[in-house]
Amino acid sequence: MVFSSAIFLYFFLPLFLGAYYLCPKSLKSLVIALGSYVFYGWWRPDFVFLMLFSTVLDYYCGKAIASEQKKGGKGKRWLWLSMVANLGLLGYFKYANFGIETANAILERFGFETISWTKIILPVGISFYTFQTMSYTIDVYRRAAKPVSRFRDFMCYVALFPQLVAGPIVRYNSIAEQLRERRHTFAKFFQGVLLFQIGFSKKLLIADVIGNFADQAFAGHQLSALDSWAGILAYAFQIYFDFSGYSDMAIGLGLMLGFRFPVNFDAPYRSASITEFWRRWHISLSSWLRDYLYIPLGGNRRGPIRTYVNLALTMLLGGLWHGASWTFIAWGGYQGFWLIVERLMGKDSFYRRAPRLIRIALTFVLVLIGWVFFRSPDIQSALHYFAMMFGQVEIGPPLDLRPIHLLALIVGAVVIWTLPTSQRLAARASPVVALGMQPVFLVAILHLHYQSHVPFLYYQF
Repeated sequence: MVFSSAIFLYFFLPLFLGAYYLCPKSLKSLVIALGSYVFYGWWRPDFVFLMLFSTVLDYYCGKAIASEQKKGGKGKRWLWLSMVANLGLLGYFKYANFGIETANAILERFGFETISWTKIILPVGISFYTFQTMSYTIDVYRRAAKPVSRFRDFMCYVALFPQLVAGPIVRYNSIAEQLRERRHTFAKFFQGVLLFQIGFSKKLLIADVIGNFADQAFAGHQLSALDSWAGILAYAFQIYFDFSGYSDMAIGLGLMLGFRFPVNFDAPYRSASITEFWRRWHISLSSWLRDYLYIPLGGNRRGPIRTYVNLALTMLLGGLWHGASWTFIAWGGYQGFWLIVERLMGKDSFYRRAPRLIRIALTFVLVLIGWVFFRSPDIQSALHYFAMMFGQVEIGPPLDLRPIHLLALIVGAVVIWTLPTSQRLAARASPVVALGMQPVFLVAILHLHYQSHVPFLYYQF
């Protein structure tokens, strides 16, 4: 089930909200958990048991860690059990196909018999909820969070459907108090509805429309340099409005349930460096990688060479987190390369003294180039697309740029570079913004019935 579907809008959400607000306070977490299992299991009910296994495992690992620490121990064995089990499941479901395909390519090249296997289906959102449950046991081990006292609260935390399948990645210690006690107010609910409408409209009216043009560009045709740059620009807009739109809807739904989730996007295309970009893009992931990978590796505390190695490893693994493909690894390596370059340049470099507008433009071009790896099905296709971008191939028929595509690109550019972020617009909740949003939301709903099913891009991660 996805937010941008009739079954969610007209049936699941009204029924769920009705059950949630009518049930006693003591049962609200349980209602969220059960409703989230329905939401998550709509496509594959069996995957609910996989998530439930992680929930039970980490609940008891957290309890065991805290119990041993009370007795003077560290509880490290329980932390290791949690890490090995969670990463083992993630590795099997997400990377087994990639590993076997890579092994087969090597075996075939040297004339050996390849491995036959049935492809493993990737459970939706496993990367997100695995990182959440891991952060819980790590924080309990670090004494940064107290172990959850009620199992239904932990079920609610892991399964919380608004951010379950595509984030933001919510750490337990950031909502521990809200799981136990949270306020439900009309102002918070109203803000949540408005933010959901903004995200829904961004997804349906900009991301999905522009996505059609981006798909043309990456369909394997021979393109002119202008068309190939237009195609990657369209994809940059598509992935931003698709993913930030989902985050808006998730945060909005959380507000309707009394939760405040962390902001996941803060106008990333206005960044003046790749370093700043990663402070604004997918903030919940970049901060997770910083706190649970980069800093434990040593961060910048062990000299410049070790700092560069840590940056490279963090971004390579961040790329691999997005998908089991060499293109994602290349994208992570590309991002890590520019983070290292910027650190080498220092704060007093010529680039840092350049006008901010120029630095924003240069950073955006670097981000666009990186998105080619992210969007391409394989490295060879990415290299071919780069060749087209720089005019190194024969030109084929031009892309079918329709007025609706051009309009979506223009509106997207206005939203990206001139308007306040979704969270700031919703937080103001002024009558002008609220009333102005209603016809836009209505058009988005009409568009929902017009188009075929288009899932969120980050559902595949």
